[in-house]
Amino acid sequence: MAGGALLIHPALFRRPQRGVGIVASAALLVLCAGCGRASGDNTELRVWAFGAEGEALAPIAREFEQANPGVHVRVQAIPWTAAHEKLLTAYVGGALPDVAQLGNTWIPEFAALNALEPLDVLAARDSTLVPRADYFPGVLATNVVDSVLYGMPWYVDTRVMFYRTDLLRAAGLTSPPTTWAELRDVLVRMKKVQPPGAFPVLMPLNEWTQPVIFGMQSGSTLLADCGTRGVFRDPAFRRGFEFYVSLFRDSLAPALANTQISSVYQDFAAGRIAMYITGPWNVGEFKKRLPAALQNAWMTAPLPGPDSAGISLAGGSSIVIMKQSARKPVAWRFVTFMSNPARQARFYEQTGDLPARRSAWAAPALANDPYLVAFRTQLGRVVPTPPVPESELIVQLVAQAGERAARGRQTIDEALASLDAQVDAVLEKRRWLMAQRLSPARVSGKQQ
Repeated sequence: MAGGALLIHPALFRRPQRGVGIVASAALLVLCAGCGRASGDNTELRVWAFGAEGEALAPIAREFEQANPGVHVRVQAIPWTAAHEKLLTAYVGGALPDVAQLGNTWIPEFAALNALEPLDVLAARDSTLVPRADYFPGVLATNVVDSVLYGMPWYVDTRVMFYRTDLLRAAGLTSPPTTWAELRDVLVRMKKVQPPGAFPVLMPLNEWTQPVIFGMQSGSTLLADCGTRGVFRDPAFRRGFEFYVSLFRDSLAPALANTQISSVYQDFAAGRIAMYITGPWNVGEFKKRLPAALQNAWMTAPLPGPDSAGISLAGGSSIVIMKQSARKPVAWRFVTFMSNPARQARFYEQTGDLPARRSAWAAPALANDPYLVAFRTQLGRVVPTPPVPESELIVQLVAQAGERAARGRQTIDEALASLDAQVDAVLEKRRWLMAQRLSPARVSGKQQ
């Protein structure tokens, strides 16, 4: 489809968000949690996994059973849209599984609920099976809360640039940008060779990843004072936020949510979008959905940063052991089994999920795919969001502030002031809990 403006349609493009943590509910559930359910069958291992990964886990479970006679693994596949609520309900009822897949942004919440088994001692004992140095440091950091390891990364994702190589060349450039200044220059040049009504970069306004990435690239920690207050008006975050908003105000990115894009693949193929910041699942989608004539006209690249190569976010899922489990030794064997690099490489071939073990990337399917080179490079430069239970709610507030500023509904000053106020309100209970923990009367063991 040639020329024309972006296709607009009220259809959801991206896969569903992987659950926003219901922090207030989680805090209340701590007060009414019951005791763990006992089981007379110590050879049955209950495992929960979510989405497509849950369906793909069954063959691995059978393989584990063959290697561990007498153990039966019962895998329950749960839709991502129901996963968070089901986990909380099971926590209250003492019915959590032995092992679960957990999105790494959920780990702080369930660690705060005391639902997860610490893994430091086990990981140190079996360091040859799960060598920490073989994991991408930024991804492993998502599993650590208050210096305690609560999960082992299973698969990873992050965001990179997908771009049209032919449009880059038509703009007189031979390589993708590595700095913000170069990125702006590339976008301005690309817009001149695109059809009317086109935009050089797509950053859907209802996705929180892009404004958070730009803020963290410029050095922001998002939160301060032990994760109890927002620091969005600080110069570091403001610098990234201003750059992000400027791309919309200068008509280099469309002020649209992904629900307003009928087909990003058609727009990318038609040249109405020349760049898209997105994740590894779209490698397979681009291979399937772009016409054959364009299969040599796109590539991926790591994200540019303020002055050099930039960071991105550490995403993905981990494998955790629930504290309620009565079968922790066999549960840990299952975790180490899942952590095997060759097994993770095979899992990539089945699902497209990128391995968390760096050694797994030597497998031909990963090492020989040119579109994955940018992801392998970027995973060496990823950072986690703040390890607080409220982090998923906070990043959604960042996206809303970015949308208000990008659409001109608020100035940057107004958007950031409102964002700080909203985040501080979300963190009010956390400040109270931290004050209780640090109060002199509690430290000395006396009553207030």
